[in-house]
Amino acid sequence: MTPKNGCRAEHYYSSHPTSEKKPGLIKTCLRGKTFEFTTAAGVFSKKRVDIGTRLLIETMTLPERGRILDIGCGYGAVGIVAASLNPALKVTLTDVNARAVRLTRENIMKNKVANAEVRWGCLYEPVEGIMFDCILSNPPVSGGMDTVKAIVTEAPKVMASKATLQMVIRSKIAGKLLPATFEASFGNCAILARESGYRVLIGEKPVVI
Repeated sequence: MTPKNGCRAEHYYSSHPTSEKKPGLIKTCLRGKTFEFTTAAGVFSKKRVDIGTRLLIETMTLPERGRILDIGCGYGAVGIVAASLNPALKVTLTDVNARAVRLTRENIMKNKVANAEVRWGCLYEPVEGIMFDCILSNPPVSGGMDTVKAIVTEAPKVMASKATLQMVIRSKIAGKLLPATFEASFGNCAILARESGYRVLIGEKPVVI
């Protein structure tokens, strides 16, 4: 099986990395809780939870109940933390990188998170037909800006009314482009957080009448 929609082999955005795994372990505190993540080469930020991911985790706003999607999950930090914060949430994590999916599955078990699952595939293909109340993403910039924009423009088809998309991005990379893409997709865009050259954007899907 090969992911469609232009998902291509490029750095950690490869569907099947061929680099030596070189496993690692990250121990860190996020949202006041301690987590351990197994990592490996061929997956984004294998040595530490990067600044952008940490900013998204520390500032993300989650619904009290419902479904959460972590798209482009890497080794699973964002989705696993979200699931651990509220057992009433059902969290799905996805990634085009098969190695990342295997690591996420291991990290879900390692952190004893019972309300999360991981699926392999490109963009929203693995969750077709499922509606989410919140989508979280530290997008795969290595896949190109067309891929990053697609995460925004294709999000509404899997979002319930009043669901949010929360995405962290380097301000200098897409500080003007992505807010405009959010506005075109949702009719709104706000900055949820800003720190160290990163910003977390949030857009809300309007109520369908």
